[in-house]
Amino acid sequence: MMSRKTIRAFAGIAFLFVVAPAGSQERQGVISHPPLFKLVLPNTADVEAAVYETEYAPGGINPRHLHPAAITFHVLSGTGVWQEEGNQPVTLKAGDSLFVPAGTIHSHWNPSATERLRFLEFIVAEKDKGRSIPQPLK
Repeated sequence: MMSRKTIRAFAGIAFLFVVAPAGSQERQGVISHPPLFKLVLPNTADVEAAVYETEYAPGGINPRHLHPAAITFHVLSGTGVWQEEGNQPVTLKAGDSLFVPAGTIHSHWNPSATERLRFLEFIVAEKDKGRSIPQPLK
């Protein structure tokens, strides 16, 4: 008999195949918002702190990508799934946070068919170097 954790992991992987067809590496259902905060930090040449609000429609996904800087995600509403390459998926709900080290290939998606997912992204990086860089399928 499989554990709930194992079943969730398989469901998350299956969801990726349903939402992002083979070969598709495009973000789907991601609603862009301007940064809530973006500022070059005082006494630095070009280190920038930024906070983005991100919203995913039901079924929205940001497939395999990385950030050249560390990023912290904080869920405001809904439920989302984050998966770092080589690790099991992690489900986050409102109030939960997740730190992803710089250069970590990961994906995240909204598993709900009806609810939106809203979260904040906190990034401190060299100016204009913190946003995501898509990664090809292996």
